[in-house]
Amino acid sequence: MASIGVIGSGTWGTALSVLLNGNGHTVQIWSAIPQEIAELKETRIHRNLPEVRLPEAIGLTDDLQEAMRDKDLLVLAVPSVFVRQTSQRMKPYIKKGQVITNVAKGIEEKSLMTLSQIIEEELPEAEVTVLSGPSHAEEVSRGLPTTCVAGARKRSVAEFVQGIFMSEVFRVYTSPDVLGIELGGALKNVIALAAGMADGLGYGDNTKAALITRGIAEISRLGIDMGGRMETFAGLTGIGDLIVTCASMHSRNRRAGILIGRGYTMEEAMAEVKMVVEGVYSAKAALALSQQYKVSMPIVEQVNAILFGGMPAKEAVLELMLRDKRIENSDLEWSEE
Repeated sequence: MASIGVIGSGTWGTALSVLLNGNGHTVQIWSAIPQEIAELKETRIHRNLPEVRLPEAIGLTDDLQEAMRDKDLLVLAVPSVFVRQTSQRMKPYIKKGQVITNVAKGIEEKSLMTLSQIIEEELPEAEVTVLSGPSHAEEVSRGLPTTCVAGARKRSVAEFVQGIFMSEVFRVYTSPDVLGIELGGALKNVIALAAGMADGLGYGDNTKAALITRGIAEISRLGIDMGGRMETFAGLTGIGDLIVTCASMHSRNRRAGILIGRGYTMEEAMAEVKMVVEGVYSAKAALALSQQYKVSMPIVEQVNAILFGGMPAKEAVLELMLRDKRIENSDLEWSEE
């Protein structure tokens, strides 16, 4: 069994800690906020996962060096906006060849780097991997069947991570397409905001299906141009993650979108959700990447217009519906003109 440090005490880090403990591993959770660790030590319950009690075997600390010492695996589970800062804090204690699995989803707004690229830049000594897929913390923490993908450049490292996380309720596949996995995970949050806005406006299943389908088309166009694989975008970390994030009330991005569709400002919606809404932070980066690679992403454009340009959500939907007539897939050939 492995010794694992979980860097981040949010809902996802906590849920994975429960899973890993159940797999027989030794687990220690770290938080940068001493009050969080004190509360978890006292109650053994995460306030956003009230149905789940942390086993006594799971260690809790606000000492980063302790959390990283002699660990076979470090799970980086902080929100995307804190990945660079946390990686910098980890640098003095990192050992050469340390396997790190990033489980956050996002793109850095200023650099347009994926999270694994940031970690590799800050911690070049480490072996960086990712774990992603349609996986809400609320369900994983309760042991509901879930499937994810472990991504790494080396097959042996991906299989190591797969073996750590795999259980009878948590199935893990492997993939070498780290870039595609991360782009799917980050960009689906932007589409989920749009899906939530449509729900908030009172639109139906037809609208949701259209947003999901055209959303994966946008993600795939950009992702393939950037070097990702179509198989990834058609799989668990692409369409799979997009479906669950657009459809579930566990999705903080969808919930924030619903509130915006009902007339809340972006700031009011984020305050109401009370957790980090990753899609808000990835939206500008997604738009910048679409412009850099000259890829059409109309849903991403409209989400940015709503979040940062003051456009009413209903007007943005009309903009999408009234775009110029197009063929659905330009790669298909007509048998007759």
